[in-house]
Amino acid sequence: MTDPTNRKEGWEKEMLEKLVFSSLQEQRRARYWGIFFKSLTFIYLYVLLFWGLGWVGDETVGTSDKHAALVDLRGEIKPDSMGSAGNVNAALQKAFKDKNTAGVILRINSPGGSPVQAGYINDEIRRLRAEYPQIPLYAVVEDICASGGYYVAVAADKIFVDKASVVGSIGVILDSFGFTGTLEKLGVERRLLTAGENKGFLDPFLPSDPKQRDHAKQMLAEIHQQFIQVVQHGRGDRLKNTPEIFSGLLWTGEKSIDLGLVDALGSAEYVAREIIKTERMVDFTTKEGLAEHFAKRFGRMTANLLARTENWQLR
Repeated sequence: MTDPTNRKEGWEKEMLEKLVFSSLQEQRRARYWGIFFKSLTFIYLYVLLFWGLGWVGDETVGTSDKHAALVDLRGEIKPDSMGSAGNVNAALQKAFKDKNTAGVILRINSPGGSPVQAGYINDEIRRLRAEYPQIPLYAVVEDICASGGYYVAVAADKIFVDKASVVGSIGVILDSFGFTGTLEKLGVERRLLTAGENKGFLDPFLPSDPKQRDHAKQMLAEIHQQFIQVVQHGRGDRLKNTPEIFSGLLWTGEKSIDLGLVDALGSAEYVAREIIKTERMVDFTTKEGLAEHFAKRFGRMTANLLARTENWQLR
């Protein structure tokens, strides 16, 4: 006959084991659910971040529908910027190579910049148009397309503008300052050692040298003539070849049509819909890197914080 005391101890042990096992199962389930919800939160934040940066949410490449390929050229055209030849040309190459591209739209909003960088983009547009003759490229001007921006635009098949766009500034500039009088007043002596009589070319701390100034003006004239030739080659008979066009002046989009600098009024959406004949645009613009984006955001936040602190201190 079984001892009641042993039976009770066995029952308690069994209940304890069940409770421990149940507790472990509950902890395991809680851990799994915790991992699940943390994963969901991470995915949500990941998507939200990349959506905010503009890296997701756009129409994607790879469908069978024909589209207008959009490439943006914004801001100053210079190395190590989003408007550099490297960034713009890489985007143009992807746009032309995509099998569903029916036409390319280069949307420009730029005051100009480096003639070298603008020349690289102009050359690449011409190369791509020759390699893909069935794909047209249209330039669309938003607010401004001046100097180097226009240097790029003239490589397009046609240029479209808004009536209030600003177009032109076909010229070259080299600006500097002279500090010789200021140094004398401050009692500062400029000491410059060079090997080569013109190595201190246009040094702002030395008196202006007429020979060096003339040489600089000759260089500007040569670059200006290169600019003129690019514009004449790009626009051809459409351009009204009057001297004022190459004087560095700017015109409204409406007036620039009369002068033959551009072809017609139209936005990127208009060109896609009415000229390329598609409602669908795919953005091929090179996006800003995550590090660069956060560096700029951090810089703006710091500047705002400093401005607020300064305002607070002045009160």
